[in-house]
Amino acid sequence: MKVKKTPLRKCIICGNQFDKKSLKRIVRNNEGIISIDKTFKANGRGAYVCDNDDCIDKLLKTKALDRAFKCKVEKEIYDEIISEIKEVE
Repeated sequence: MKVKKTPLRKCIICGNQFDKKSLKRIVRNNEGIISIDKTFKANGRGAYVCDNDDCIDKLLKTKALDRAFKCKVEKEIYDEIISEIKEVE
């Protein structure tokens, strides 16, 4: 019997690996729109952030999404994503 491996993903802030479903996925689609992907299936480049409050707060300070998506991300988008993550919790 084959055991299915759980996919691990790395948080872009702390660098620790977690089970994919325990992270928040932020995606940049082909049109350049950045949003939270609740389904984990949206097309585009994805970046993962863990549920740790320190990591969520460091998202803007470290400009982690700029590095992950290799483009300039506006402060308003950071604020929108951070508030959306904190609403879910």
